[in-house]
Amino acid sequence: MGYEFVALSLPPMVIGTLAAMACALPGNFLLLRRQALIGDAISHVVLPGIVVAFLITGTVTTAPMMLGAAGAAMLSVLLIEAIRRFGRVEPGAAMGVVFTAMFAGGVLLLEQSDTSSVHLDVEHALYGNLESLIWLDALGWESLADPTALALLPPELLRMAVTFAGLALATAVFWRPMKLSTFDESFARSLGLPTTAIGLGIVAMAALAAVAAFDAVGSIIVIAMFICPPATARLMTNRLEHQILWSLGFAALSAVLGYVIAGYGPLWIGAAASVSAAGMIATISGLFLGIAALIAPHRRA
Repeated sequence: MGYEFVALSLPPMVIGTLAAMACALPGNFLLLRRQALIGDAISHVVLPGIVVAFLITGTVTTAPMMLGAAGAAMLSVLLIEAIRRFGRVEPGAAMGVVFTAMFAGGVLLLEQSDTSSVHLDVEHALYGNLESLIWLDALGWESLADPTALALLPPELLRMAVTFAGLALATAVFWRPMKLSTFDESFARSLGLPTTAIGLGIVAMAALAAVAAFDAVGSIIVIAMFICPPATARLMTNRLEHQILWSLGFAALSAVLGYVIAGYGPLWIGAAASVSAAGMIATISGLFLGIAALIAPHRRA
């Protein structure tokens, strides 16, 4: 039993948790800046970047996929800003146009490309491949202290751990300017803070989280985690410091409960097969938001 859990369940559960927390961290600032849908846009527009990287290299490896997805994400941010500023289009409409057009373009590229030899299709773009990120070289709990076995962990785990640590460090280092520009942009500008650059930096943090998590968990979890844990945390407290901690807790709990219920819940009720982990994690995060809206001390009328 210990071997099965460590080899088959622990790695995807940890990867899902790290991905959820990495997305929730910048999601707090996007929510407070009324830019939560930017996370939705970014999670969609990385698809064409990943497909283009595959067409150029012919392989699905970490570095090209990250570069392609990051390029597409940053391109989408620039397009949204260009449409909003030069076309004088409402921000929500600009985001809707860009992310639907780029996601549709990615789908068309997938349909016209030979991706039969790799896990790169519309289904994986939506749901990811979380359940397949297993650790077959694990022999049990003792493998957690074995450097040789640890070196054979799914590479997505290290990527998500480094991404989350980097985002947490950036948040800690730039905490004061991010907080000031989020709550009072005019005051922050009067202090000489580069508010435009800070805003783009927050969006870049969200893009990094989405890109790092995309191939492991797909776009469903990314979208849900940008919005649901921060929104749930916002109902629990009026202090940003506490909101960040609440959101990370809700993100982690959603990932763990969602993965467990997806894998074992159907068996508990007599069903024959498990359900999508990504879909269940997103569903649990939405349920937490619904419960918080009813009982949280800082719920809004």
